[in-house]
Amino acid sequence: MTTTGIAISGHGVWHPDTVLGNDELVVAFNEFVRRDNLKHADEIAAGTRQPLKDSGSEFIVRASGIINRYVEDKTGLLDPDRMCPNIPDRPESQISIQAEYARNAAVKALASAGRAGEDIDLVVLGCSNLQRLYPAIAIEVQDAVGARGYGFDVAIGCSAATGATIMASQAIQTGAAKRALVVVPELTTPHMNWRERDSHFIFGDASVAFVLEKVETARPGSWEILSSKMMSKWSNNIRNNAGYTDRCDPSTQFNIDKLFHQNGRRVFKDVVPLAEKFIVDHIAAHDLVPTQVSRYWLHQANKNMNDLIAKRILGRPARPDEAPVILDEFGNTASAGSPIAFTLHNEDLPRGSYGMMSSFGAGYSLGSLLLQRS
Repeated sequence: MTTTGIAISGHGVWHPDTVLGNDELVVAFNEFVRRDNLKHADEIAAGTRQPLKDSGSEFIVRASGIINRYVEDKTGLLDPDRMCPNIPDRPESQISIQAEYARNAAVKALASAGRAGEDIDLVVLGCSNLQRLYPAIAIEVQDAVGARGYGFDVAIGCSAATGATIMASQAIQTGAAKRALVVVPELTTPHMNWRERDSHFIFGDASVAFVLEKVETARPGSWEILSSKMMSKWSNNIRNNAGYTDRCDPSTQFNIDKLFHQNGRRVFKDVVPLAEKFIVDHIAAHDLVPTQVSRYWLHQANKNMNDLIAKRILGRPARPDEAPVILDEFGNTASAGSPIAFTLHNEDLPRGSYGMMSSFGAGYSLGSLLLQRS
C-alpha cells in the first residue's frame, strides 16, 4: 500500500469566546448603508452614484450557509462608523496575538497526541494572512510551546494549512525532523471589508493545530497520511493586496483592494470543476473510488460550493456525515476550515476508514491529503 509513513497523531481547535450572529451583523451593516446613502443622496438622485443595498440574515444563509462566526472583537464590527475589529497593538515584549492563537490550539493538539512541547522539533505555521513578516510567527510559537529544532511560516492563501501539513510530513519523511507541529492561526476578521455587501458576513476567527509523527510512534487511532497532493494555477479572482510597499504610494495606501476581495461568481464557476477533478484524481491514484472514502473534510468557504463539489465527486448528494459542514458555527476560517472540520468530525470513524482533507482557495491553490485511520 502506498503511504508516506507519517500520521496525524493529535489535533486541536481553539476559537475566541465572542460569537457574532447574522442578525446583529445585519443591523450594523444596514445602518452603515443608510448613513452612506444619506451622505450621497444628491449623487444618487442625479444618477451618478448607485445606492448601497441592505443585507439580510436570510440572504447570508442562502448565499453561504453561515449563521454565526467567532470573532476576536465585535464592538468595532458593530460600529457603523468603524466596521473593523478593535484589536490593540501589543508591545514587542508580549506574545503576538496570532502566535497566541496558534499556541492555544497547539496545547490541545499536543495533549491529544500525548506529547509535550519538547517532543517537537519542527513548527510549520500556515495561514492566509500573516500578522508580520519577521521574525517568523512559527518561531515565536516554537518558543511559546517549548519546542526544539526550527520553524517557518507558509502563505498559500486558503491552502496554507494543507500545504503546511504536507511540508511538515515531507520534512519527517526526509529525516529533517522527527516530530512536527502544524499551527493555523486564522485571525481573518482584520483583513475583511465589512462594508462590502457580498462578503461582509464571510469570515470568522479560529485556530487549529496538528501533531505529525511516524506511524510507528503515533498513538492508536491516529490518521495515517497515505499521500498528499498540491496544485496551483494563477488567478486574480481572490486577492488581498496588503503589503509592506503600501506606504510607498500614499494615493493607494488605504484602497479597499488592500483588504480581501473576490469575484465570487467566477470563483464558484472555476473552482467547482477544478476541485472535483483534483480530488477524484487523487483518490483514483490509490485505485479507490469516491464512495470508498468515508468522509470528505472540504474547504469551508461556502456551503453551496461544498455541496456541489461533494455531489459531483460522489455522483449523488452527500449525506451530512460524509461531508460535514462547520460554516454555520464558524463561518469561513480561510485555510483552517478543512482542518477544523477534520478535528471536529473524525473520532466516530472506525479503524481502516479512508478520509479526504482538501482545500481550495486564492491562487488558485489546491491541496489534499488522503488519510486512513490506523
